[in-house]
Amino acid sequence: MNQDLRRKLDRITDILWAGGVTNPVTYIEQISYLIYLKLLDEEEATRELRARLIPGGNGNDQLLYPGENERYRWSKWRFRSGPELRDFVRDSVFPYMGTLVETEPQIAEYFRDAVLEIVDPNVLKQVVDEIDGINFARLGTDVKGDIFEYLLTHLGQAALNGQFRTPRQIRTMMVQMVDPDIGDTIYDPACGTGGFLIDAVAHILAKYSGEPTEVPIYGEEWLDKRGQSIEEAKAAIPTLQTYRKGTGEKIPDWILLEESIYGIDVSRQMMRIAMMNLVLHGLRHTNVKRANTLSDMGGLTEDDLTRRYRVILSNPPFAGTLPRESIRKDLPTNSKKSELLFLSVMMEALAAGGWCAVIVPEGLLFGSTSAHVQLRRKLIQDYDLLAVVSLPAGIFKPYAGVKTGVLVFRRPLETGRKNDDGKVWFYEVRADGFDPDKIQGGGRPETPERNDIPDLLVQWAAYKGSRFAQPPGVETGTVMPSGSEEPRCWWAPVRTIAENDYNLAAGRYKPQVAQEVMDEDPVTLIRETLALEREIVEGLEKLLRDVELGS
Repeated sequence: MNQDLRRKLDRITDILWAGGVTNPVTYIEQISYLIYLKLLDEEEATRELRARLIPGGNGNDQLLYPGENERYRWSKWRFRSGPELRDFVRDSVFPYMGTLVETEPQIAEYFRDAVLEIVDPNVLKQVVDEIDGINFARLGTDVKGDIFEYLLTHLGQAALNGQFRTPRQIRTMMVQMVDPDIGDTIYDPACGTGGFLIDAVAHILAKYSGEPTEVPIYGEEWLDKRGQSIEEAKAAIPTLQTYRKGTGEKIPDWILLEESIYGIDVSRQMMRIAMMNLVLHGLRHTNVKRANTLSDMGGLTEDDLTRRYRVILSNPPFAGTLPRESIRKDLPTNSKKSELLFLSVMMEALAAGGWCAVIVPEGLLFGSTSAHVQLRRKLIQDYDLLAVVSLPAGIFKPYAGVKTGVLVFRRPLETGRKNDDGKVWFYEVRADGFDPDKIQGGGRPETPERNDIPDLLVQWAAYKGSRFAQPPGVETGTVMPSGSEEPRCWWAPVRTIAENDYNLAAGRYKPQVAQEVMDEDPVTLIRETLALEREIVEGLEKLLRDVELGS
């Protein structure tokens, strides 16, 4: 994304901020509405051209704005101004888009209950003019995706009702660990802005690209500022974390890819933002909807409740409880805590042979209530828990300092099998490429030279290469020789974890490094200690005499 486009986006957000739309979630939502209307206008032009070039049509030329409805099209009202513009968009355009239930159900769902919250007509006019200057049709999918990713960085400047994004370095790590592929159904039951879904698709596109490019987690602009190629940066910083990007020109079936993406969020605002994020990344026909994943009465259909997914990636809300009567009855827990309920949802929704990577609060790993212990027992015994990744406490700063971990598990192909002889691998990430203590500009400063995630992924690849038979590192209970480097990874047998109430806190099983044994003769040490004690006693006696003489 070039500087001109970035400046234009900055102007739009500045205009909205100055106009009183100061909640980042709200102004991203409002920008999303207008960008969508501009995209649909450009799509209508493509459909009109297709209709002229292919007499009789090809089944994909039905107009969005037929007949007199053309007046709702962006290009027909963008020249208006003042209250006339505001009232027409608010009272006519938005309601019309919500009526397209039969012909364009996804568009109708997007605009259902939509409210234009830009109340100042002059502010709306300025924003419309700025967006009108962007020709989205001429921008590649990558650039359109970058536009929205850039807007979403504003969510990093305020945590509103817990609505902040999972850091890219953690999302990328989790996606690479579960390694989604074309044909996999991919699900996030608390999708927020859609970050995990976007990253999963990007991972697949790179797999199916002839010449994928490698990008640092800090973005391509970071390389430009350093004046380095990716190869030069990696040579200078061996711990630099990267991911791959590609066009996916070898994808055999794009519709299959689009229709395999599923996301749910309880917030209609976040659902709209996620949908726009996906649309601008070239994914127009995904299955993202507003619902309460945890509730029987939260808008889930029978299909939603019975569908099983090959890949699940999520960072669900940690805090909160639900009323007992509204919680789904099909979950393997009787808890009311949202973090246990969300883990239950994912365990239940995972297809046989499917993979899940989920961020959980550390309290879930060692909580002693019966609900905590029972759910961990089920996870250990009925699933293949392959890894517990301990994350640094500061990854969600400045919004939350809660200590978290990542669980990576599979659902076995065999049903009824008990995993009594398995092993669980632990990895302790102490640094994630960002400063754990400082906050600058609403986020943590980059520290590419301090990042354990690239090593974790190397160790994971070796573990996976052994078909998960040989976890890297040493077994729990091992006492390492004095002077050894503190281990980053280790493993524990399932039977040992079972003996510890299925406690999954990584530190509980961490091997110890032996203390260095003193070489000095103990007799000499005792004599030296006695000599010091005598000096102290003599000094105190002298001080006592001086005090008595002075009184």
